[in-house]
Amino acid sequence: MKMYRNWITAAGLVGCLCLSSAAMAQGTAVAVEAPRGSAVLSSVDATATVMKIDHKTREVTLKAADGREASFVVDTAVKNLDQVKKGDVVTATYTEALAYEVRKSGKPGAETTTAGATAAPGAKPAGIVAQNTTVTVAITAIDPKVPSVTFKGPAGNTQTVKVASADKLKGVNVGDTVDIAYTEAISISVEKAPK
Repeated sequence: MKMYRNWITAAGLVGCLCLSSAAMAQGTAVAVEAPRGSAVLSSVDATATVMKIDHKTREVTLKAADGREASFVVDTAVKNLDQVKKGDVVTATYTEALAYEVRKSGKPGAETTTAGATAAPGAKPAGIVAQNTTVTVAITAIDPKVPSVTFKGPAGNTQTVKVASADKLKGVNVGDTVDIAYTEAISISVEKAPK
C-alpha cells in the first residue's frame, strides 16, 4: 500500500505541475446510454520531464511544459527507479467514471474494491491504482411531474434527486433497486527521453 501512496504522490505532483482548470476542461467526457442505466467517463492526462534524478537519495525533479518544477523523494517501494534518466517523460492519467443501473431486485448495500499493478522488473517504472465503490439503493418514491426519484440507502438514509428526463422513469417502479458505481483510477508511466 505504501508503494501505491508513492505513485499517487508522484501523480499528484505531476498533476500539480501540469493540470489546470483549462486542462481539466479539455478532458474527454463521454455519455454512454444503456437501456436501464447510464454512464459518464472522464479522463485527463498530464506530463512532465525528469530534470534531475539522484539515484542514491532517490530525489527526482520534474518540470511541466509551463516551466514549473517540483522535487520529491521516491519511496524505496517503487521498483526500477534506476531505469529513469534525465529527460525521460512521466505521464499521469486520471480517469473517473460514474454509472448506474436500475434492477428489479437487489438489496441495499455498499462495497469498495481497490486494485493495482506495477511494472515488471527491469522495465521503466509504471503503475496503476484503481478504486471502485458500488452503492445499491432502493427506490421508495417516484414523481414523474418533477421528474424525481427518492432513494433509501444502505444506512437507512433517504435522498430525492431530479431525473434528467421523465423518459428515464419509464419502466422504473417503487421497489426497484439502483446500483450506483463510482470508479477512479490513476496510472503513471515513464517513457525514454525523446531524441
